[in-house]
Amino acid sequence: MQESVIYQDILEKARKQEAILIIMRQLNRLFSQLDSSLLEQVQELSTPQLEDLAEAFVDFSEVGDLVTWLNQQQRE
Repeated sequence: MQESVIYQDILEKARKQEAILIIMRQLNRLFSQLDSSLLEQVQELSTPQLEDLAEAFVDFSEVGDLVTWLNQQQRE
C-alpha cells in the first residue's frame, strides 16, 4: 500500500499542507498580518519552493523581501 501512487499522492499533499501552515505562522509572526494576495501566492508554491522559502525567509527584513522572492519564483 505504501508504494501505491494514490498513497504517495496523499502523503505529498499532507506534507505540502504542513509546510504551508508552518511557513504561514512564521511569516505572520515576522510581518504580523500579510496581504491576502501574498498568502495566496505562498499557498500556490510547490513543496520544494516552500522548503526554499522556509530557508530564505530568515533573511527577510521587510515584506518587500517576500514580494521579491515570490516574483523570482514566478519567473523560474
